[in-house]
Amino acid sequence: MFETECMVVGGGAIGLAIARRLALDGREVLVLERAARVGTETSSRSNQVIHAGLYHRPKGPQAVLCGRGREAMYAFCESHGVEHRQVGKLVVATDDESVGWLEGLHERARLNEVPDLELMGPQAAARLEPNLRCRAALFSGRTGILDTHGLVLAYQGDAESHGASVVCNTSFVSAVRRPDGFEVEARSSTGERYAVRTSCLINAAGIWAPEVARGIEGMPADHIPKIHYAKGAFFALRGRSPFSRLIVPEPRTWRQGGIFTLDLAGRGLFGPDEAWVDTVDYGLEGWPVADVYEAVRRYFPALSDDALMPDYSGIRPRLNGPGGAPADWLMQGEAQHGIPGLLNLFGFESPGITASLAIAEAAAGLLNGQPLPYDVDESSYGDFRPPRRFADA
Repeated sequence: MFETECMVVGGGAIGLAIARRLALDGREVLVLERAARVGTETSSRSNQVIHAGLYHRPKGPQAVLCGRGREAMYAFCESHGVEHRQVGKLVVATDDESVGWLEGLHERARLNEVPDLELMGPQAAARLEPNLRCRAALFSGRTGILDTHGLVLAYQGDAESHGASVVCNTSFVSAVRRPDGFEVEARSSTGERYAVRTSCLINAAGIWAPEVARGIEGMPADHIPKIHYAKGAFFALRGRSPFSRLIVPEPRTWRQGGIFTLDLAGRGLFGPDEAWVDTVDYGLEGWPVADVYEAVRRYFPALSDDALMPDYSGIRPRLNGPGGAPADWLMQGEAQHGIPGLLNLFGFESPGITASLAIAEAAAGLLNGQPLPYDVDESSYGDFRPPRRFADA
């Protein structure tokens, strides 16, 4: 029987950020990661963007935590030597109808207090990116890119230097409630089983979070949401990148691979092209690419045939399924499920890496009895009433 004060299930960017925050508070922390290395699933299969926070529901979890996390992320990368670059982004409208959507997005970003924004016409956008074709654009100067692998290792290093332990190749099996916390059963990749007593249990298992929650004694079944798997394929561009900034078209092509990103080596990537799947499989054999070419050519008509190569895929855990309205993140503490010392994180996908430091602050606060720093009422938009076209986009 082992003992620890806090156990974090999941060694991705968010789980490690929480472990780091608790260790900095002087708590004894143990992280369980089922894979052989930390950050090898959702975190490593992202587009490695530091998001500015343009798109999210004002005052909601993603908006608040992305805004706070963005600034904390730039400061952390500077102080810890994590490679990053503030490259900027152009969100573009390629037809007249989308111009109205773009204006609504500008208003939403303003309510989210996103800095360094500028609405511009096609000529101004073309001066920034000569290969870009659009009717209008919203420039976001605070968008950037980073080395996610370096970030995860920096989180782990900080956590361990303050006494935390990170154990890989070890899966959560179940948790039984005790008067002073939980008795957790864990299993190594070689089949060995361990019992660990902990006062608090943080379920930050990403795509596996519902499975972990179902293994916790007394966890109400009606508080465990269904997670939908959105598998996204990313495609590398052959040759030199046509853009020096990120390019995001109108929402109709967001899930068809129409988003352009850069990595720190200057390599151009398009994606994700998404499909709903039932199992976790990162293979790309036979993935169709016609929709990606169509989506990209709306703003980059010069894209040549056979310019795209399948590169990698990722799976995002979503609380909304096919045809459903976008759902915000769900962080549950005792006030939500009634179990002292338990914290569940469900549906944390993009911009989760950007927001990870702010998510960790919110998680630590909730464990200490503090309120969440955002509005959980999804019907509330504050003073904002989006235009009809924006609401439907």
